[in-house]
Amino acid sequence: MTPKGTRPAGEQFLPPEAKVSPAWVPILLFSLLAAGTILIIVNYLGLIPGGTSNWWLLAGLGLILGGVITATQLH
Repeated sequence: MTPKGTRPAGEQFLPPEAKVSPAWVPILLFSLLAAGTILIIVNYLGLIPGGTSNWWLLAGLGLILGGVITATQLH
């Protein structure tokens, strides 16, 4: 056993390798956020065929939630 806080002779500390997200993760993140925001605005303005609907609002919020969840996976 070695004293607390020391390493055996010859053993070096190797820091963990940094994780790097693929390029598509931030693209997906911002695409989902933008699509959700645009869908909510277009619904609010009544530009969607069939008029405004709570389902379009929920779909926009779902896209934004998907963007937030994707943001938690970004390294």
